[in-house]
Amino acid sequence: MATISSTGLGSGLDINALVSQLVAAERAPKDQRLARDETRLTTELSALAALKGAMAGLQSAANGVRGPDSFAARKVTVGDDKYFSASVDTDAVPGSYEVQVQQLATAARLGSAAYAGGPDAVAGTGTLTITVGAASFSLTLEEGSNSLADLRDAINAADGNTGVRATLIRDAAGAYLVLSGTSTGAANAITVSAGDDADTGLQQLVTDLNDFDATRDVVAQDAIAYVSGYEIRSASNAITGAIDGVTLDLKKATAPGETITLTVARDDAAIQKKAEAFVSAYNALAQQMASLGSYDAATQTAGPMLGDSLLRGLDTQLRRMLTEPVPGTTGDYRTLASLGISMTVKGTLQLDAARFQKALAADPDAVNRVFSSESGVAVRVGKYLDDRLSSSGEFAARDERISTQRRRLTQEKEALDARMLVVQQRYLRQFTAMDSMLAQLQSTSDYLTQQLASLSKNSSGG
Repeated sequence: MATISSTGLGSGLDINALVSQLVAAERAPKDQRLARDETRLTTELSALAALKGAMAGLQSAANGVRGPDSFAARKVTVGDDKYFSASVDTDAVPGSYEVQVQQLATAARLGSAAYAGGPDAVAGTGTLTITVGAASFSLTLEEGSNSLADLRDAINAADGNTGVRATLIRDAAGAYLVLSGTSTGAANAITVSAGDDADTGLQQLVTDLNDFDATRDVVAQDAIAYVSGYEIRSASNAITGAIDGVTLDLKKATAPGETITLTVARDDAAIQKKAEAFVSAYNALAQQMASLGSYDAATQTAGPMLGDSLLRGLDTQLRRMLTEPVPGTTGDYRTLASLGISMTVKGTLQLDAARFQKALAADPDAVNRVFSSESGVAVRVGKYLDDRLSSSGEFAARDERISTQRRRLTQEKEALDARMLVVQQRYLRQFTAMDSMLAQLQSTSDYLTQQLASLSKNSSGG
């Protein structure tokens, strides 16, 4: 006779695997939607970051040529730079000058006589006063702390000492105390004096220091130079103000009557580099905008910002500012195109170096006005980008919207996880109950099978 059997959970089906598959199937559509939204927001955020990076590059280039002197670069040429070097700023007026260096500025240096006992030799006792220019300071040497080394340390540590440094120099004859001024110029001469309480040793040291030795001591003196015949004196070897916008750094005295030519000229190469930097920065932004708003018909692939009004508005405004005449200008040079910077069919800028140099030679002020006047191209572009990239601009608002949506997605994911946990627990309860019931049915089936078998046996025996 056929037996009664039941297959199912009670007979060993993996409930956990079954529940996991059911939960996964139920949450799959929601997970896919959340993943699509997350990918879309990530793509949009990346696109905005790339766009803002290119905008910041143009913003920096525009700000670099927004000042009134941005296109007033100067260069300086020195006939022989072993005598002096020179630097210039935008205040320098182009011209040529003859420079003669009569003497360099020096700091004072005084040396004592030799002390055969070296650093430990006794310098004396009493009060020592050192004067540098109009400033003085004093110190007192006492028995037991009055060696030459003690005196050196006391001078360097003395209150009010801002103009002299003491050191010891040794040779075969012994040690010498050397006082060196920290500043050049005749006004910083060093003198030394002893107080009434000074012993003969300290008085002798003062005498030795004040006794000028031309072979080793140095007089504090001003630098003297002649610029186009005018005598210029300076406490340091850096001379400013002799020529507007020019700083001379003196290195060596020229021979008597020898002059070195210094030439100041407009730095056309530096000016063109600034214009090229602006063009390059705009082209990087233009290429980024084209990529973000592109569409490839062959692959049917769209850029992440195709049709985005923010991108279209940015492109339109920048093109208009770069191509229209600068308000308030007159004459032959009123646009970037008139300077040799024109817009190509691809939406990028190209600079014609020959035309730019011609405009610069013909009217350098006009070039400056087109770029850097109050209504100049660089100024307007810079202000426009400042507004767009500010904390209250459109990009900040777009970033905040994306951040809000990403927070909402995170909340939805958390809610989905919580809901799926409830679903999983419900399935587990249901299948566990079913498993228990089927186990009972299987037990009942086994019992009935046994009873029927027994009845069949008894019937055959009867």
